[in-house]
Amino acid sequence: MSKALFKSTSIVAAMTLISRILGFVRDIIAARIFGATAAVDAFYIAFKIPNFMRGLFAEGSFSTAFIPTLAEYKQTKNQKEVGQFVAHITGVLGLILLVVSIFGILGSKGLVTLFAPGLDFYRFQLASEMLRITFPYLMLISLTALVGAILNCYGLFWVPGFTPALLNICLIITAFGITHYFKVPVEAQAFGVLLAGFVQLGFQLPFLKQLGLLRRPRFNWRNPGVQKVLKLMLPALFGSSIGQISLLLNTIFASFLVAGSVTWLYYSDRLAYFPLGVFGVALLTVILPHLSQQHAAKTPEAFSSTLNWGLRCNLLIGVPASLAMLILAGPLIISLFYYGKFTVHDVLMTQRSVIAYSVGLQAFMLIKVLAAAFYAQQNVRTPVRIGIIALIANMILNGLLIFPLKHAGLALASSLSAWLNAGLLLRGLKMRGIFQWKSGWFLFVLRLLFANSVLGLFLYWAVAALPIWFNWDWQQRFLHILFLGVISIFIYTSCLWISGLRLHDFKAQP
Repeated sequence: MSKALFKSTSIVAAMTLISRILGFVRDIIAARIFGATAAVDAFYIAFKIPNFMRGLFAEGSFSTAFIPTLAEYKQTKNQKEVGQFVAHITGVLGLILLVVSIFGILGSKGLVTLFAPGLDFYRFQLASEMLRITFPYLMLISLTALVGAILNCYGLFWVPGFTPALLNICLIITAFGITHYFKVPVEAQAFGVLLAGFVQLGFQLPFLKQLGLLRRPRFNWRNPGVQKVLKLMLPALFGSSIGQISLLLNTIFASFLVAGSVTWLYYSDRLAYFPLGVFGVALLTVILPHLSQQHAAKTPEAFSSTLNWGLRCNLLIGVPASLAMLILAGPLIISLFYYGKFTVHDVLMTQRSVIAYSVGLQAFMLIKVLAAAFYAQQNVRTPVRIGIIALIANMILNGLLIFPLKHAGLALASSLSAWLNAGLLLRGLKMRGIFQWKSGWFLFVLRLLFANSVLGLFLYWAVAALPIWFNWDWQQRFLHILFLGVISIFIYTSCLWISGLRLHDFKAQP
């Protein structure tokens, strides 16, 4: 089982890595063509609103309620009953999303006022117009997430893992292909978002058909499985999306700051959460179905072992990723975005918030695994309560830190509240006896401390001063980043090897 977990996680991480690399290509192109202007602020608000709601309906509350229920159906029901459940949940979710999408399009101005109340008139009008174009993406990507969750439960991980890459491809095509047709060039990206929704859903449907689960949607909310999903989904609507809400709060507060603040935070988010998107989400994608199946099969020992395995893998990647992001924030931003209309000032402002986000990167990764343990046991209330505490802390910290640190204070507030969230989740698992520390943790932590200390010293010594990075051309920047990356991986893995850690330690359950 654990060998399969390792293989599946590697596959999802590889597919997600492809998507994230394309995402950086997309951001490099966007920074060069559009810069960090008021119009770009408006687009990212119009893009963030449906993305935020996608976090609530799709990857957030729906997935955490649907996957454990589907795993239980697979364990206890026949194929016909599973097919009926899929048809009914598709019909119910589809109708809900259709209604929400209609209201979102009609109420675009109200949504922009709610999500970004500090915008000036120009940014407000432009964001409202683009939101009418991007909002249907919510319905399309949520249905894509439904199909992807089914494919994950049946072990077809690579398809949902690759699907996000199609969004990046569509945005790259529209940035190059149709920008010149618009008075405000960035409006082309709004149509790219809408196109991506259709492409992503269409890509996954043939694979669902291969499983024999491509059924005509039927609205039947009385289906027992649908009832269970809805019952779990309503409280999870808030609890599982604390990270999204935290980022949304940042956008709301940033809308009151100078023009460009929303864009600086957007690029910081994209860069700082690259490891979260590649590995943290990949680990969650694989571990949630396995934990759900182990809970349904009533094997608590295997459940705890899988959770231990997930946490160790999480720390193995998350700690060096946070450290590297902290030290290399400036060089990475210069290498990726310092072109065209993206200025030196934009680089320095973005660097501040990347550093602040790097403080909480490991916490955001831990939350993915720790919350999955609760959701797999269909316990939504506990993460919700913890999420409320973390959200309140985030709001208080936003108010305290925005004045001295501006947009970087908002990022730091998210990081600190994430650590509070992760700590309370771990405490809850321990108190309920769901998680027990397996042998070897003390030695594992010592190995991590040794390897990351050596890595941090190397990066601090090897990275050049920012003025040098500004003066290099793009080839020199990328070659130097590549050199630092390759040597860092070699140093980190060598230190782990010297300390006694072996690959087979992560191919067997702890």
